[in-house]
Amino acid sequence: MLERIHLAIVQEVARQGSLTAAASTLCLTQSALSHAVKKLEGQMGTPIWLREGRRLQPTQAGSYLLAVANRVLPQLDQAEQRLRQFARGQRGALRIGMECHPCYQWLLRLVAPYLARWPDVDVDVKQKFQFGGIGALFGFEIDVLVTPDPLYRPELVFEPVFDYEQVLVVARGHPLAGASCVKPAQLTQEVLITYPVAPERLDIFNQFLTPAGIAPRQHKSIETTDILLQMVASGRGVSALPRWLVQEYQQRGMPIVPVRLGRSGIHKQIFLGTRESDADTDYLASFVDMARQFRQ
Repeated sequence: MLERIHLAIVQEVARQGSLTAAASTLCLTQSALSHAVKKLEGQMGTPIWLREGRRLQPTQAGSYLLAVANRVLPQLDQAEQRLRQFARGQRGALRIGMECHPCYQWLLRLVAPYLARWPDVDVDVKQKFQFGGIGALFGFEIDVLVTPDPLYRPELVFEPVFDYEQVLVVARGHPLAGASCVKPAQLTQEVLITYPVAPERLDIFNQFLTPAGIAPRQHKSIETTDILLQMVASGRGVSALPRWLVQEYQQRGMPIVPVRLGRSGIHKQIFLGTRESDADTDYLASFVDMARQFRQ
């Protein structure tokens, strides 16, 4: 019979690359791990791995079992966590995945009143997922995905929570600071500073530069918003961020200016993605409802 330990073994061998390392991580002896796998292979009548030199190569059955493990184990882990929380008198935990780096500032303002309303619910924020945002929702790594780019799939629901405009950000003394809008060709000699996200997923590229066949002189990535905008303010480059975020930093005295990208601008929405199966979870529905009230 297939048991949880079998899934854990298959997953850990894939991560570690050997039975010895997997056994150590799972706190098993190598002989116990090997025995468990051989017993499963005997019951199922098919091998899980084939040995190629010192490495184990998963068979078709092994690859299928690994996919099952990656999907099922996070759900079991979540179920155990929820049961432990119930045992401690807690309501549960809300795990928020972020695919919108600048939205972290918005989220901070939302979390404080949410925690006050739901004192028995913990909140965790994740920005790096094992399977990407959509995969993290399906894999029960997170409960809510904050994203400007929803991918509609069966069993998932995406709710728009606020609109925003993506703008170019330049230093106050930059030649483009007084422009009503900027054209793609005007960025050919600029250093473009962005978050560490693949260019094809950045609006400044996929909706502005790439369609025009334009590339900046140099592309740099910085993870934190404060440092990114300090670089822009000091004339080290330009960036593309939501207008509301730029205005917040302007109010703090930072010498930066937003400039419209093209005559029509780039207009976006922020969405919250959840699983349909969680629709009746009251503290999750409350988070989505409160998010709509915290529009920028």
